[in-house]
Amino acid sequence: MKPLAFILCFALMPLLAVSQESEIEKIEEAVDVIKDLQDLPIDGEEDIPAELMEEAEAIVIVPKLRKGGLVVGGKFGKGFAMFKDENGNWSDPTFIKLAGGSIGFQVGYTSSDILLVFRNANTLKKLTTGKGKFTLGGDAAVAAGPKGRTASANTDLDFEAEILSYSRSRGIFAGVSLDGSELKLDSKANRNFYGDAQVGKDIVRSKESGIKSISALDKLKSLLNRF
Repeated sequence: MKPLAFILCFALMPLLAVSQESEIEKIEEAVDVIKDLQDLPIDGEEDIPAELMEEAEAIVIVPKLRKGGLVVGGKFGKGFAMFKDENGNWSDPTFIKLAGGSIGFQVGYTSSDILLVFRNANTLKKLTTGKGKFTLGGDAAVAAGPKGRTASANTDLDFEAEILSYSRSRGIFAGVSLDGSELKLDSKANRNFYGDAQVGKDIVRSKESGIKSISALDKLKSLLNRF
């Protein structure tokens, strides 16, 4: 590396660390979401079928999705996607936005954690083609995820749906409908975290980023690898 480039890189490191804080916070919140998921009663009626997470090729976690409004309800949140490689290990995150709306009389404000389980990681590659986004329930089939020990016998676990969706509120997971919501890459968040927004696309395409170890991310990967 040339001396000037090295100096500039060194000078920018504190700025990158500061800009990462919001994204690291999302990862820390996701750790709590996955911990809650793993603490659900084994073989209870409230647990998410273990085979879903075992067979998942990718997941999206959106901590604290906001929903609320008057007459026109809407939802908006920021989170990230992670991909499982052929050895069952999870990738670094690529940051995304989830946004959508619904028509109807709504008063109030709620915040929930969203977990999307992808049966096929190729579905998420739509984030890097065309307009760089896709609509849940439109461009990709999504269904409220099943729960309970017998869910695999009673639901779509031949799974016609490409994506299964869950919402956690007050520690309780439930299937949730997200039809009409849009998923797209969050270029600003990827730039903040990696120093280059292109890395977000690279992860979607190849599941690799080259990022150094970060404590919160290491912890999240460790939890996910227990499934």
